[in-house]
Amino acid sequence: MNVSDAIAARISIRAFRPDPVPGEVVADILARAAQAPSGGNLQPWRVYALAGEALGDFKAMVAGSPFGEEPEYEVYPPNLWEPFRTRRWQNGEDLYATIGIPREDRAARLMQLARNGQFFGAPVGLFFCLDRKLGPPQWADLGMFMQNVMLLAVERGLDTCPQEYWARYPKTVASFLGLPDDHMLFAGMALGYRDHDHPINTLKASRDAFALWGELRGFA
Repeated sequence: MNVSDAIAARISIRAFRPDPVPGEVVADILARAAQAPSGGNLQPWRVYALAGEALGDFKAMVAGSPFGEEPEYEVYPPNLWEPFRTRRWQNGEDLYATIGIPREDRAARLMQLARNGQFFGAPVGLFFCLDRKLGPPQWADLGMFMQNVMLLAVERGLDTCPQEYWARYPKTVASFLGLPDDHMLFAGMALGYRDHDHPINTLKASRDAFALWGELRGFA
């Protein structure tokens, strides 16, 4: 599989089969992902992978705290403006349409949102952390590492869903993982095999045309 095919195949999966993923496969994906570039080769990522009993214990802990905690950072800026507001709104509408949940059914939407806390049934949960003294450039480096993880997963016949949802559980995650005080959680990720029969996995989020956000200058 070439890189273009992996990029085209990657989507955020929100319904997984329970089939286990071998630990050596997960470790190999993470080790290869560490070829991601980082400014000054700081390699700011710190990663934890949960499966089996450990994952079950963590999900049980989260289930006991359905409302989460105070996030350590804002996933989205307040009062989101255009075109970002419409993009986010449309993505939500498209997602819930795949499983027949109308906008007015707030209870069903909240139940679907809560499935984040179960990693959408995936057999592996990943957490990506970094030293809290690092800045936006290192957060970008961590994002490149996560993209590598997602593309390498596709190569292995696996699927993922990156989850900034976990930003609402910083204390729970830190406590369970034994995260050092000088580190913070950035995001989580579900990893496993997609349920091809679940309608929610038919969603492929739209992308704006290149002409709306890109320019070429000085080319012949």
